[in-house]
Amino acid sequence: MSSADTTLAAAGSAVPAGRPARLWPTGLAAGLLWSAVGVLTLSWPNQEVGFKSWGYTREFGLAALAGGVALALAAVSGVAYRSWPVARRLHPAGPWLVLLAVLVGIWEAVTAKLALLPSPFFAPPQSLIEIYAGDWKRLLDSLLNSLWLLANGYVLGAVSGFITGVAIGWSRGLGYWVHPVLRFLGPVPSTALLPMAFFFFPSSWAAAVFLIALATWFPVTVLTWSGVASVNRAFYDVARTLGANARFLIFRVAIPAALPHVFVGLFMGLGASFSVLVAAEMMGVKSGLGFYLSWAQGWASYANMYGALIVMALTFSGLITLLFAVRDRLLAWQKGVVKW
Repeated sequence: MSSADTTLAAAGSAVPAGRPARLWPTGLAAGLLWSAVGVLTLSWPNQEVGFKSWGYTREFGLAALAGGVALALAAVSGVAYRSWPVARRLHPAGPWLVLLAVLVGIWEAVTAKLALLPSPFFAPPQSLIEIYAGDWKRLLDSLLNSLWLLANGYVLGAVSGFITGVAIGWSRGLGYWVHPVLRFLGPVPSTALLPMAFFFFPSSWAAAVFLIALATWFPVTVLTWSGVASVNRAFYDVARTLGANARFLIFRVAIPAALPHVFVGLFMGLGASFSVLVAAEMMGVKSGLGFYLSWAQGWASYANMYGALIVMALTFSGLITLLFAVRDRLLAWQKGVVKW
């Protein structure tokens, strides 16, 4: 082996070995900060608000302290055990864990310890534990109702939008009639149609499904149409030369080539459907996370409202991550062509 090959091999082997060593400062800092949050919570007495102290303070402090110790040990052990998967995963999450520890510590200090923010509008972090421990059944039921409503509206809008986009992208005759409808209804927010939908549909649930489907249908239609219309004509010419018929051109040429645009439309439709879902549940549907938010605000239960917002954010983020995974699986064959 030449000296250049030896140098390159040594450099290549040094890169993975150095990664765990670089992760331990942020991981250790995160562990120390979370431990400090736990010590602060346990040692600093709470300010009583309305002759009542915040519950689950001890549990929150112990959890923060235990989590901080675990993070610090994981960071330190990552230097010794460089192939440990947990240590490697701490590297990208380290700065966020540091920032979250600082924010949670400030949140705890200005609410439970100093009472600088007015109660009950601003609750401390430990109040979330009380909400999840005492009201988890209602939150779970609201979450399931929201997911069922979202699934019905989103699937209906995505399927209809995909079919419409393929149709107008392939046929100029259909495009002549559908384009004006897209330009007329597309810019109108679906939430603006809430009063009309609740009037024309037999139930508020059906109206919400229609509005979610409409919010999803527009971006999926436009992006699918754009994808089909932008397919390279040379692909069609080659397929026709080999004897392909119109059906083959649509399902084997146009749709696969347009799938990256379709997924962009699906992502945009999913984001729009979240907004319509929450608005519909707050205004008419008597179930779901949006209804839970409205109920908590009406009873001035702001801790419940914060708990529902966190559940909502985690759920919607998880759905988007799931859609990313589906896209990566279906379009793996286009990774060399499409910018990911």
